[in-house]
Amino acid sequence: MARKQAAPHGSMSLRELLTPKESRAMASFGVRDLDAMMRFAPRRYSVPAPLRSLREVREGEEMSAIVHVLEVKDRRMRSRHGFILEAEVSDGDEQLTLTFFLTRPHQVEWHRGRLARGTQILVRGQARRDQRGHPQLTHPQYEEFEDTPQGRREAMRPLPVYPLKQNIKQATMRSATQKGLEFAGSLLHPVPQEVLDARGILPLDDAVEKLHAPWTESDAAAGTRYMAFEEAFVLQTIFGQRRAIDARTPAPSLTAEGPLQPAFDQRLPFRLTRGQQEVGRELVERVQRTHPSSVLLQGDVGSGKTVVALRAMLRAVDSGHQAALLAPTEVLAEQHHRTLTELLGDLAAAGRLDGHPDATRVRLLTGSQRTAARRETLLDVTSGQAGIVVGTHALLTESVEFASLGLVVIDEQHRFGVDHRRRLREKGPQGQSPHVIVMTATPIPRTAALSTVGDLDVLTLRESPGERAGVTSFVVHEGRVAWEQRMWQRAGEEIAAGRQVFVVCARIDENSEDALPQALFAGEDGEEPAPPPRGVTETVSRLADRPELAGARIDLLHGRLGAEEKQRVMDQVVAGQIDLLVATTVIEVGVDVPNASVVVILDAERFGVSQIHQLRGRVGRGEHAGIAFLDTRAPEGSGTSRHLQMIAGATDGFELAELDLQRRGAGDLVGEEQSGLGRTLQHLDLMRDAELIGTAREDAFALVREDPELSAHPALATAVAIRLRAAENTLERS
Repeated sequence: MARKQAAPHGSMSLRELLTPKESRAMASFGVRDLDAMMRFAPRRYSVPAPLRSLREVREGEEMSAIVHVLEVKDRRMRSRHGFILEAEVSDGDEQLTLTFFLTRPHQVEWHRGRLARGTQILVRGQARRDQRGHPQLTHPQYEEFEDTPQGRREAMRPLPVYPLKQNIKQATMRSATQKGLEFAGSLLHPVPQEVLDARGILPLDDAVEKLHAPWTESDAAAGTRYMAFEEAFVLQTIFGQRRAIDARTPAPSLTAEGPLQPAFDQRLPFRLTRGQQEVGRELVERVQRTHPSSVLLQGDVGSGKTVVALRAMLRAVDSGHQAALLAPTEVLAEQHHRTLTELLGDLAAAGRLDGHPDATRVRLLTGSQRTAARRETLLDVTSGQAGIVVGTHALLTESVEFASLGLVVIDEQHRFGVDHRRRLREKGPQGQSPHVIVMTATPIPRTAALSTVGDLDVLTLRESPGERAGVTSFVVHEGRVAWEQRMWQRAGEEIAAGRQVFVVCARIDENSEDALPQALFAGEDGEEPAPPPRGVTETVSRLADRPELAGARIDLLHGRLGAEEKQRVMDQVVAGQIDLLVATTVIEVGVDVPNASVVVILDAERFGVSQIHQLRGRVGRGEHAGIAFLDTRAPEGSGTSRHLQMIAGATDGFELAELDLQRRGAGDLVGEEQSGLGRTLQHLDLMRDAELIGTAREDAFALVREDPELSAHPALATAVAIRLRAAENTLERS
């Protein structure tokens, strides 16, 4: 194909190139320039059935044949409005009827104009037989055809199938990309040619041709491989640059060996697991450095991440600095503050008569704090009296000035964006940047970690300290009334035994205008769309009327409640004054109620795999075994049911993370509240491309070592800037 030149770096606006209809179609996907359009890949390819004689066609088979038109006739339908048009065609040996059901006279005329007697066409469709046993194709694809070797080759080309939105047709998308191919020579080339040559990957110009206009399936695969490598290479360049920046930035070296951390270790009521000890040593090695370390501490629910992080925070205090723990919600921040002060005991009571001689202060800072408490906290933070500060986004405000911040711990890292973390890093002492540990209880498989948090050193806790009884999960189909009754009976039995129950709903009110969480598996295997999910407020009323729960003290918790009301409810839950709490996912992380033994997740298909795992981690945290009921109105045997059964059967978070990755890609592995680099993946398949990602990382890091500013690679620098804009303020970065 002869290629034309566009403006430099593929910056041609699509309005200059496409028809208004084509331009609108692309814009509906956020594609507005040539570069973006040529990288907008087909979802799949439609491979035509091999050309065959009509004698070889079998019932129900996809077929392609070269035929000529014998006769066309049409008639009005008797039982409903519209027309039936039938075209008799033949390949010289056998005849076939092409049947079209049409609603408008102009549609009849359009087909008659294309199916004139004697016209040779290429026809495709699924063969059926009519009531007389005569072979026919209903609404087949067809086009005028010249029977030559080149024509036959064209007929067998895979056809790209692009994503579609309402009122957009495949023909429009294909027409747009074919026009773009004429200007492929003007595209941005971010990957140096020598890197592509060394890895045996096509040049960009050839890759886009094979991606959008392949001759064979292997052509399409080669085009896809380039796009995946380019995406991985740009991502790894970003991560390489971030590591290079860290290597040039000073950080406080946390080298002290006491007195707080040893005193804390001596009074722990349990022994650290081997994994906690090993990860602790890894953290010590990193926070002793004079450049900021960036660590992802991941571990399954109950693996003991909080204790490991607290030991690192105490090391910061022992070294004459402060530590901050950032949590995404006030409920979680207050939970962390309570947990840390209980674990530390008199080590957190500096300035009090009952305080240890070497004690520090642990302060809480949230947006809804009363003025007096906030003022007292800020004074302790600024003076350095507070060695450990726990808070929400309130920690990020300009009014919060640390005396000497040496370590930042961020819980549930996927809830925070790059801007949040940058602001905390700027609060280090005298131009230094604090070390950062980000924690997640949603384990990330290695290939996903390389592509979503590739600038972080990943440390993993796989063992459980062992003082938890664990959780058994069951899928409950409400279509079986006896199952649902038994579920609530079981909850009532636990309450009667003095234990507590959580019931989780996907939304607050059933009739609210809030966006509904999408049912993950709705529509699979021809399923009916999932019914609207239950709400917290309505569920409280329904449960109050259930005989199985008679006498239970029921309350609710959700995000619209005021901070004081939320705290009142959680205090009553912890004190055992509430038997059954109906809540949204505000209890997903951090809520620690050892007496809770049952969680019922209503409309479980509305929750992600990791969410379900987190929610069931709220029970079985003490001496009593936990039970998680995954309640669904999906039919037994449906795709939804099978997926929920798989989740129920997998108790290990790492196993579930792999399941989630295989099913839906990297998207939800990095959270729902931000997009970030990991949620903007377009071409990478993290299962298929594991080796490719590793190769791209090796090449990108080598390039950044030689040219950290990308001065000699302006096209790559431009691609990096584009990528960062796509995830503006929501990047996975500590």
